[in-house]
Amino acid sequence: MGKQLGQGDIDALFAAASTNAANSSAEELSEPLLERYDFSRAGQISNDQMRAISSVNDLFARNLMHTMSTWLRTPFKMKLVAGEQLPFSEFLERLSSPSYICSIRLEPLGAVGLLELELALASPIVDVLLGGVGRAWPTRELTEIEEAILTSVVQMAVRELNLAWQSVGLEFVFEKRESEPAVARMLTAGEKTLCVSFEARMPEAQGAMNLCLPAVVLNAILRRLISEGDRPKRRSREAHARIRELMGEAKFGAALQFPVMRLRASELAALEPGTVLRLPLAKHSISELRLGGLQFGRAHPVRMGEHRGAQLEGDDHEDRNEALDDQGIGETMSVN
Repeated sequence: MGKQLGQGDIDALFAAASTNAANSSAEELSEPLLERYDFSRAGQISNDQMRAISSVNDLFARNLMHTMSTWLRTPFKMKLVAGEQLPFSEFLERLSSPSYICSIRLEPLGAVGLLELELALASPIVDVLLGGVGRAWPTRELTEIEEAILTSVVQMAVRELNLAWQSVGLEFVFEKRESEPAVARMLTAGEKTLCVSFEARMPEAQGAMNLCLPAVVLNAILRRLISEGDRPKRRSREAHARIRELMGEAKFGAALQFPVMRLRASELAALEPGTVLRLPLAKHSISELRLGGLQFGRAHPVRMGEHRGAQLEGDDHEDRNEALDDQGIGETMSVN
């Protein structure tokens, strides 16, 4: 015969079963929840990151447009067309042939990107820099002289990239022009890349500039870019110095002007060569120095060798210089 359980034994069994179930539930809750990782999404750029990238590259396009227009002294328009993620193999398929494509190093990431400039746009640029009017010629390989000229243009574009991306600490370093076989070995075919396309126009030609960056190494920089976008914009030291340098080369019309006075019409009507007109001004009256039609300060007329000059008075001069420095326009100015 089997052993018969009493009511006390049955209660003990139910209590033990309840304790084991509670311990199992506690263990399950303490363990972290596991999620499947999709390796195909490695290096995926989010929508917020793509918007931040577009704003930076749009700034780069505007800056390069103004710089090139000034340097070439001919209309040069540039705009951001698209920014998208592509496998490196698809970027290679989009490359035109022949084209100018160079490698650029991304510091401090230690990665390598690519910058392509279509030769349809290169020809009018080279023509202008060689003294022409910017005519386009049939697409062909560049001569050594033409390649050297175009390399200086690409280096200028890399400098503008640095100014646009410097807020997040990313630096682009121009390396060299690459051949098509060398470009194909830069990255693996399936690696995700960030491809940014720009369209440039000149009076007689148009072409594209394409920037290809490895998406995986950009993630840390892009997170910083989004956080920087929420902060108030501050002018960097490099941009401040660049503005001062550019404004230092600007020229303004200058005139030393007498204060407002009243003269009789009869005195003016009687003027003829050799007449001395007596002005109703004191001997030490101060004139106004005007730059670009605006009053800059009070000054005395003086002679500097064979030239005429203006010696500024102290108070107005110092106040004006402080205002210029606050605006980041120029250094302390003295006129003699």
